[in-house]
Amino acid sequence: MARDGLFFRRAATVNRAHVPGWSLAMQGAWAGFLVLVRTYDPSTGAFGNLFSNLLDYVVSAALLFYILTIAGVFRLRRLRPDAERPYRAWGYPVVPALYILSAAIILAVLFLYRPATTFPGLVIVLIGVPIYFAFRRSAAGKTF
Repeated sequence: MARDGLFFRRAATVNRAHVPGWSLAMQGAWAGFLVLVRTYDPSTGAFGNLFSNLLDYVVSAALLFYILTIAGVFRLRRLRPDAERPYRAWGYPVVPALYILSAAIILAVLFLYRPATTFPGLVIVLIGVPIYFAFRRSAAGKTF
């Protein structure tokens, strides 16, 4: 992402061990922050951490993206039937279709019975859209 200009330029640099050290340190600091920040749920009297709350929020969004990814297999096979396929989807088309159906049912159940976490999760993902465009615009001007 950083090499494409969609994240901080420094994240693209590798150290003498040929790993993105700055990126790993930044990711570690962020993960530490998410795990160490404590939360409290007054309805249950339970303590937790910010990471587990965020995980609850993004499960539904991740499931949506999994569905879209598998649906992409069907779309690409229809649009480009002669394209080289270096790997095969096992059980195609039945297994991927069953996955999409099952995941869609789970997603619907989450929206029905866990709206307090599913809708905020989609909002968190949607917040990423303007951030993406901000980085993309700044990549053209190389301001980061």
